[in-house]
Amino acid sequence: MKRSQGYFAPAITLMLMAPLLTEVLPGATRFSSIFVLPIEMCVWGGGALLIRYACRKYALGWASMLLMGLALAIAEECLIQQTSLAPLVIRLKGQTYARAFGVNYIYFLWALIYEPIFVVFLSIHLVELIYPSRRQQPWITKGGMFAVIPLFLIGSLLAWYSWTQIARVKVFHQPAYHPPVGAVIAALAAIGILLYIAFKIKSPASRPLTPLSPWLLGILGGIWATLLFGMVLLGFGIDPDFPPLAAIAGTLIILVSIPLTLMPRFIAHSAWTERRQFGIIAGTIIGSMAAGQLGFIDTTGPDLYFKIITNIIALLLLVWLGVRLNHRNIPV
Repeated sequence: MKRSQGYFAPAITLMLMAPLLTEVLPGATRFSSIFVLPIEMCVWGGGALLIRYACRKYALGWASMLLMGLALAIAEECLIQQTSLAPLVIRLKGQTYARAFGVNYIYFLWALIYEPIFVVFLSIHLVELIYPSRRQQPWITKGGMFAVIPLFLIGSLLAWYSWTQIARVKVFHQPAYHPPVGAVIAALAAIGILLYIAFKIKSPASRPLTPLSPWLLGILGGIWATLLFGMVLLGFGIDPDFPPLAAIAGTLIILVSIPLTLMPRFIAHSAWTERRQFGIIAGTIIGSMAAGQLGFIDTTGPDLYFKIITNIIALLLLVWLGVRLNHRNIPV
């Protein structure tokens, strides 16, 4: 059967959306380093596309998607760029904070939350709102999957080399990093276990709970994203005296347990619509962009202008999509 001209549009959009939401709009990837965007599209975009394909192809639920997102985060943090294992190049107060047994454990916990949510959940569900008629389709064929996998692997290799062997050495003047063999084996084992469980587990049934309004969901999403940004600042040592155990406990309760308890129950309710889904997605993205602006306080020139311009464009596009969805307001 002949494919329509826009058949692969959702897949291409997702491959671009994942690094945009995760890296570009918050300001992690600046104008001066925008040349890495194609690599990020292969790693983040390719990873998100493969996860979505598996979930739609095999009718897997949100729990499976979460486990796959965690596997992708572990791959990034321990195998690809190894930022949770190597000594951090950013130390806001010049001190090493929350590092033990060769792991930046506060930063690692942040990554295990941030990357699955922004790379996988937000990106996938935002693109599904853009292409509602294609929501239940896998977006790529089996042949397309075998085309994305090499892109993901090549992108991962380039990301590893460009960060661990070039950027750390030439930009941040740190020694090239090589992780211990035991850490690599542990990461590979964790990834394998997570993927195995993801294909075996069924998402638990949730007792429906009347969802909040789209505006309130958006506000809470923005607060959540801001608190998450505060956590990565802790990981970078903004307050070396803050007890790491308190940071872990607060994160697990506020940023993990409460959302995991409420969101499945909201979504299970018949009143959950596209507008509510858009509300929490948009609020979280806006909160992330606003919090990321703090990293540009002492920045001038093209990097600052690029951050402001891309954020304004993203905000206008979100408003446009919100207006469209306001006329549909159908269950998800």
